[in-house]
Amino acid sequence: MATSKKDPIWNVELKTNATVTFTSNPVNPPDNTWKLQNKECNNLGSREGSTPELGSNGSDPSSYQKVKGITWIQTFIHLLKGNIGTGLLGLPLAVKNAGLLMGPLSLLVMGIVAVHCMGILVKCAHHLGHRFQKPFLDYGDAVMYGLKTSPNSWLQSHALWGRHLIGFFLILTQLGFCCVYFVFLADNVKQVIEAANTTTTNCYSNETVTLTPSMDSRLYMLSFLPFIVLLVFIRNLRVLSIFSMLANISMFVSLVAIYQYIVQDIPDPQNLPLVADWKTYPLFFGTSVFAFESIGVVLPLENKMKNNDHFPALLYGGMTLITLLYVSLACLGYLKFGSAVQASITLNLPNCWLFQSVKLLYSLGIFFTYALQFYVPAEIIIPFAVSRVPKKWNLVVDLSIRTGLACVTCALAILVPRLDLVISLVGSMSSSTLALIIPPLLEIVTYYSEGISTLTIIKDLLISFLGFSGFVVGTYQALYDLTQPPVSPIVANSTSAFVQ
Repeated sequence: MATSKKDPIWNVELKTNATVTFTSNPVNPPDNTWKLQNKECNNLGSREGSTPELGSNGSDPSSYQKVKGITWIQTFIHLLKGNIGTGLLGLPLAVKNAGLLMGPLSLLVMGIVAVHCMGILVKCAHHLGHRFQKPFLDYGDAVMYGLKTSPNSWLQSHALWGRHLIGFFLILTQLGFCCVYFVFLADNVKQVIEAANTTTTNCYSNETVTLTPSMDSRLYMLSFLPFIVLLVFIRNLRVLSIFSMLANISMFVSLVAIYQYIVQDIPDPQNLPLVADWKTYPLFFGTSVFAFESIGVVLPLENKMKNNDHFPALLYGGMTLITLLYVSLACLGYLKFGSAVQASITLNLPNCWLFQSVKLLYSLGIFFTYALQFYVPAEIIIPFAVSRVPKKWNLVVDLSIRTGLACVTCALAILVPRLDLVISLVGSMSSSTLALIIPPLLEIVTYYSEGISTLTIIKDLLISFLGFSGFVVGTYQALYDLTQPPVSPIVANSTSAFVQ
């Protein structure tokens, strides 16, 4: 989740949902948490050339030189990787919650609005960087300097809280992704184990799957916890980049296999509702914004391009392709499995060795990605804690916090062991804030004193209102559904075709 998002193609990992970039250098706790983000963003293109490690916090603009950055192809690949994760696999269920017609249309509108907000953030960061003579602004810095330009004296005096607010929601979002990963791993591995005795080599038979009951999914989460703890103990980013490469390969192969299956023998969709019950629509919002929340990667990517004048076209073109990918998988998945579609489309795959392997392969990718998503909140929280203890206790405090955070994400996943609702809750609570609410408001405070059209203000307020409404209603609906007993999924045959 975030995810996440390395040549830097393989040695650098950017995740959808984070402002942090991963290089091949070992991790040393920085003096300032926010310098970490700038430092690592500046290292994005370190394989092609070098740039100063000074970020936007007190750096000298005259010392800043972009010797050589990443190419547009590498930027495009980072953008793709930053948007592909567990959220993509949950989109078919999101379409079910909105309807066969309403779902794709809403997903398309969500993509347009989310990409527009990414463009707003880039524009504001450029403007504020030029105004304050800063070579690069991360998301938190952009909000802080934006508040400093506000005509409101109270906002100016509390500008630092803007950066803290972004940090808070970044931590909340990334830890939320880690919770989703626990549930995803448990659900998929549990299904593979329970169907092991009936797994066949024929992926297109009509045999009914009879699962052999095993332990509760929450026990699977506990069994994963020791391995997750050992994984997050890895502080050397060179090692993490290897895991990231394995994750990308496994997830790509899995997606190809999934697409190959869902485009075949699609049942008649005439009985599928065009518009679903309005009570489930908030769940659609949470899931879709969870998938689109990659706004944190756009500033590091734009900053490190060789020719960043091409970035706007690349951003809109790349996100258009990603939106089409989302809409196609969401529609095809819902058409293929209908009312039987589950929280992750992998759970609908047939009971044969090929697709059981796909489930395990994607699960392996998600397992490795956990460490990359976990890296973001860990490197915001740990330096703050380590700086307040004697040096001899630094390692103990570091590992203790990593263990504690991993246990917290596991505990939260155990408390909410329903993948669809966890995704919707994380998307509604934190992703909507970073992706939809803050960027339009940032545009208003940035340009208000310099003159901004009334039409633009109205547009920005409408987008923020959309994000805030989704935040409130989506969070409420997800929490309400969590209090209700879960509905058993429709039992499908080994080809996962649905029966009306």
